[in-house]
Amino acid sequence: QVQLVESGGGSVQAGGSLRLSCAASGYTGIDYCMGWFRQAPGKDRERVAVIYRLDGTTYYADSVKGRFTISQENAKSTVYLQMNSLKPEDSAIYYCAARIGHCVNYVDLYSSWGQGTQVTVSS
Repeated sequence: QVQLVESGGGSVQAGGSLRLSCAASGYTGIDYCMGWFRQAPGKDRERVAVIYRLDGTTYYADSVKGRFTISQENAKSTVYLQMNSLKPEDSAIYYCAARIGHCVNYVDLYSSWGQGTQVTVSS
């Protein structure tokens, strides 16, 4: 099981930027997928961006492509989500999540979750 600790988030005006960080511990391998999901009020949790730590393959939701970038720092077992050109519709609670193995799009197949951090984008 991978333990996750998130940091970052906050409030910003539309067009602004924020960076989220997620540090992993408790698992010695790097053959796992790690990344970010979000959930807005009244909506399902959706995958935003994830990275397969073994080879760096990334996956993005169509709604964030070209604006968000996920990256990793192997020495710190940390994954970052740089969010640029933020829009009000990006407002949500952002959760870091991980699963052993390749990345998939099914929320229920991610077994490790962070506590969540609020991102609010005002117009």
